[in-house]
Amino acid sequence: MASLLLLTLFLCFTFTSIPFFSPVYSEPAAKTYIFRVDSFSKPAVFPTHYHWYSSEFTEPVNILHVYDNVFHGFSASLSPSQAASVLQHPSILASFEDRRRQLHTTRSPQFLGLRNQKGLWSESDYGSDVIVGVLDTGIWPERRSFSDLNLGPVPTRWKGVCETGDKFTAQNCNRKIIGARFFSKGHEAAPGFGPIGGGINDTVEFRSPRDADGHGTHTASTAAGRHAFRASMSGYASGIAKGVAPKARLAVYKVCWKNSGCFDSDILAAFDAAVSDGVDVISISIGGGDGISSPYYLDPIAIGAYGAVSRGVFVSSSAGNDGPNGMSVTNLAPWLTTVGAGTIDRNFPAEVILGDGRKLSGVSLYAGKPLSGKMYPIVYPGKSGVLSASLCMENSLDPHLVRGKIVICDRGSNPRVAKGLVVSKAGGVGMILTNGVSNGEGLVGDAHLIPTCAIGANEGDAIKAYISKNPTASATLNFHGTVIGVKPAPVVASFSGRGPNGLNPEILKPDLIAPGVNILAAWTDAVGPTGLDLDNRKAEFNILSGTSMACPHVSGAAALLKSAHPDWSPAAIRSAMMTTASLVDNRLQPMTDEATGKPASPYDYGAGHLNLDLALDPGLVYDLANQDYVSFLCAIEYGPKTIQVITKSPVNCPMRKPLPENLNYPSIAALFSTASKGVSSKTFFRTVTNVGDANGVYRVKIEAPKGVTVSVKPAKLVFTEKVRKLSYYVTITVDSKNLVLNDSGAVFGSLSWVDGKHVVRSPIVVTQMSPL
Repeated sequence: MASLLLLTLFLCFTFTSIPFFSPVYSEPAAKTYIFRVDSFSKPAVFPTHYHWYSSEFTEPVNILHVYDNVFHGFSASLSPSQAASVLQHPSILASFEDRRRQLHTTRSPQFLGLRNQKGLWSESDYGSDVIVGVLDTGIWPERRSFSDLNLGPVPTRWKGVCETGDKFTAQNCNRKIIGARFFSKGHEAAPGFGPIGGGINDTVEFRSPRDADGHGTHTASTAAGRHAFRASMSGYASGIAKGVAPKARLAVYKVCWKNSGCFDSDILAAFDAAVSDGVDVISISIGGGDGISSPYYLDPIAIGAYGAVSRGVFVSSSAGNDGPNGMSVTNLAPWLTTVGAGTIDRNFPAEVILGDGRKLSGVSLYAGKPLSGKMYPIVYPGKSGVLSASLCMENSLDPHLVRGKIVICDRGSNPRVAKGLVVSKAGGVGMILTNGVSNGEGLVGDAHLIPTCAIGANEGDAIKAYISKNPTASATLNFHGTVIGVKPAPVVASFSGRGPNGLNPEILKPDLIAPGVNILAAWTDAVGPTGLDLDNRKAEFNILSGTSMACPHVSGAAALLKSAHPDWSPAAIRSAMMTTASLVDNRLQPMTDEATGKPASPYDYGAGHLNLDLALDPGLVYDLANQDYVSFLCAIEYGPKTIQVITKSPVNCPMRKPLPENLNYPSIAALFSTASKGVSSKTFFRTVTNVGDANGVYRVKIEAPKGVTVSVKPAKLVFTEKVRKLSYYVTITVDSKNLVLNDSGAVFGSLSWVDGKHVVRSPIVVTQMSPL
């Protein structure tokens, strides 16, 4: 615990002016630390917490951010000994080092069930006046997607500002982009990025909310972009581009910087500002990027999100792009809505035609001069056994080997589009980008600079076998534009983060999936569609894939539901999405996993695929209040002081420890010990709130996992005008002799409440775990 720089103090004290810092000389390089302070210890003599913190310093110290809303404390650039001195102060509850995070990088609204003339768009007036805060790389405000034409006045409750800076003036905000801020102090103070590392690179970045990367412009327009006619990316995906909530207002919080990521201290400051400014929804497509999930009290995204949710702000987050590996889902806090990615019914087919006449299907967004059927020799540099050559890494290719040929490059390590640039520099005429076993058959379209076709692992093996047997092997590449009505769709994207939950498997994550593959949305003018420095093309729109693209779909959906149901809590909005989510594709068959082609499971898609046609009227919701989350934190054995790091306010855990699986979540995960032999049972408690017909009567429908018995009491729920909430018990019984877990180590079923109109469905996951 000490290695994580957490220090929790259990002493009661009377405040005395103990210095936060002692003079230290000849110190190592400073680092940025985030400190959680017991706000109730502030002496009344100080008007603000900032004055209090500043008064304690015995030497000049670089305070970066002061947090007042979602979190009480500050971040500062300190030497290790200064940080240790701060931790000795009795008002400090915890400290953690600043950490760098990564981004989780037209037709999709219709694919979600949204229609112009009826349903959620009309009921919510397209999300009018709901404020969506986007924590990302900023925005390119001139895009048509951010027009304020025919929008009403800025909501009077808005308290935010339009920060100006490099190439961003007050006129860049309007009735659509109602606020914009940027946060860079943590970034500039970080070792390697601060004064020693040079800070922000002004040759590629803007010290303002203006977007130099493109990611933020894309996510903002996905969530809330206006209708933009004749939209396309170099002719691909042509049509009308629009966000999920076209009339929602946007508040932009730039926390990520081109080529250098996003720092926790800046992210937490943006959460703090967004809540103070008055946003209704926060969209954050950012995660750890290292495959490790920190405990909630050491995770500023979880801490900031709790502060927002506790004030009624819905927070949508991306599930990460480390699938299809199990336990790869990120952003696990139960107050976050965690979103995985699925495909839509639109694709950009391309094909490899081999010299022996075989045609292998793939995808591409290449829009340059075609090969026009001309056959070229093909070569696989990885045949030599040199890994860097197989991956087409920088300076790894021998021009004598690849000049005038189509080059096979394996996916991985460096960006997909950068591989094509390496091939081009070495004299290659085209590229075949092959998946490995980890990516399976999951394909992503890219706006390549040279003729390129991406193919799955099986096709890649076939081409490599063809080359090994044919010294004169040849091929050409064909590109077929845009195809709509693709089946099956949705399919769980191979890269989408998967369960089980690595911190608390009692909570199923991801919560649901949404469109995240080949999504068309607005783009910056600062870089070309590949994002490479040498790509000088300009594109008003770009096509990207990732859970970063799925997250803003749910953010926009939350804006629509908030507009239609202003009294719904963040938990109620999430519940409405989860319990109405779809489990079938457009063939009316169970959703499949892109990586394997086999049926997907709740570890892949959570409750299912977002279906806004049904979420407007879910019938029943599973609601949660702040105290429910506190009880959950007590249940996972966080102490009161540790919980206060997250909740701001002091808490008391009950004498009888609650169970984490009894959090009133819209899914049920039953964990049984592998040490238990024979018959074992667990009972779960849930409460539903009627948001449909006042006199609704619901009966339970159970689909028990294979080898598992599920019983529910009562089996019928009768609501009246006076009785809007009812509770029930679920008992799950397993016999170790009959329980056969699948490849993911679990079996799956569901529990639904039905009244003839609504089906309120919750997934059930049953698994075994070894005792600690």
